[in-house]
Amino acid sequence: MSKYSVMTAEEAVQFIHDDDNVGFSGFTPAGCPKVVSEALARKAEGEHVKGNPFKIGMFTGASTGDSIDGVLARAHAIKFRTPYQSNNDLRNAINSREAPYFDMHLSHLSQNLRYGFLGKVDVAVIEAADITDAGEIIPTCGVGISPTICRLADRIIIELNSKHPKSVRGMHDIYEPADPPQREAIPVYRPSDRVGAPYIKVDPSKIVAVVETQKENEGGKFAPVDEVTAKIGDNVARFLVNEVKAGRVPASFLPVQSGVGNIANAVLGAMGKNRNIPVFEIYTEVIQDAVIDLMKEDRVKFASGCSLTVSNQVMDEIYADLDFFRDKILLRPQEISNHPEVIRRLGLITINTALEADIFGNINSTHVVGTKMMNGIGGSGDFTRNAYLSIFTTPSVAKGTNISAIVPMVSHHDHSEHSVSILITEQGVADLRGTSPTQRAQRIIENCVHPEYRQLLSDYLKLGSGHTPHRLDASLAFHHAFNATKDMHNVDWAKYQ
Repeated sequence: MSKYSVMTAEEAVQFIHDDDNVGFSGFTPAGCPKVVSEALARKAEGEHVKGNPFKIGMFTGASTGDSIDGVLARAHAIKFRTPYQSNNDLRNAINSREAPYFDMHLSHLSQNLRYGFLGKVDVAVIEAADITDAGEIIPTCGVGISPTICRLADRIIIELNSKHPKSVRGMHDIYEPADPPQREAIPVYRPSDRVGAPYIKVDPSKIVAVVETQKENEGGKFAPVDEVTAKIGDNVARFLVNEVKAGRVPASFLPVQSGVGNIANAVLGAMGKNRNIPVFEIYTEVIQDAVIDLMKEDRVKFASGCSLTVSNQVMDEIYADLDFFRDKILLRPQEISNHPEVIRRLGLITINTALEADIFGNINSTHVVGTKMMNGIGGSGDFTRNAYLSIFTTPSVAKGTNISAIVPMVSHHDHSEHSVSILITEQGVADLRGTSPTQRAQRIIENCVHPEYRQLLSDYLKLGSGHTPHRLDASLAFHHAFNATKDMHNVDWAKYQ
């Protein structure tokens, strides 16, 4: 590292200017820079005090930590943001339209940047465990879009974080496909296949600053499994066991993808505990705490992902036993972890979380009551559309029981009924394969809807006509009732008779 300029974060951000587009490493808080982005927020605030403009465009792998999305949102320093976020302050800025945000499928971002659809990348800010004089960057625990933004950026700032050991080298598989018409098949035939290099290779002359830190991830603990998430997990596990018994899933099982969050973590835990499910492999975006626990119990034999989105305690356990985990975990760019070609080839069982579903099997992953962005579509579309078997999970109710997660018509449409095979709540399982719209509705109402809403939704189904029996003037009545009274129970179908 002797050839690079080591400097403070405040000195490094002088290479980032107003109106620049900045790409950040990482995927979720895993692998994200922290001190450079915080210094950048302070720079923006200082410029604003002087009466000068200062905003940047932001490309990330997915969500980040508060030290990127939160501080820059509070500093009013965001020109635009894509593709996924989960920070409350940024969410408020998006929904007030202060911070323009465009939602994207995560597998599309890197190639759209290469194609020039989204403007140039001026600066890449990369968290690294190590860097060599030859320009080999060893990422930490998240890859995201790092290879692409490093190649496209005019300037690269490295945040060298000694919290992550240099010996993590070898846990990454960095591969970037060529652009059409030179693109070839991605030769991943098993989750454990390596197709690239263990580092990101860059032109060393582009590295304008190295900032040293030892700041740990913003990796909070997952919420304890409660009665609802436990039931959802058990329902998923039992359903998959029955699929194996029926011969619809191979007896040797298939690789599993699971979304991020407490429900996903609980589902994986339940699958691991069910001894009727064989030892399985993971091919996913985010490798969570439950996966690491299952590896130690010899229930998961390999996990390929884009990030280690684990609690800090679990991260310390991984680093303390790298000899055990090194040949069981592989971290890739999201363009590969989420690539439709690979997903379809491997035959993934995909399990993602719905914000809202309707009785015909359509899914809303992103918007609360149709208008307010929650987080974004993330990689759920990449995996759902290309799955061997696509499953969505959700608790049947929220806010006590004032919100039904299953409604007559979704208030925002992210995944159509054509892509959704199975819907599972704590109430039960609705298998939607090979069913007409009315049959789907009947199965969802009978098996997945909370008892307090079953009659309301059954009555709605009787109002409509046609192949998909919607009553358009009544289809959003649940949402209107919630906006007016904060309770979806307060629907009166009589006025639609």
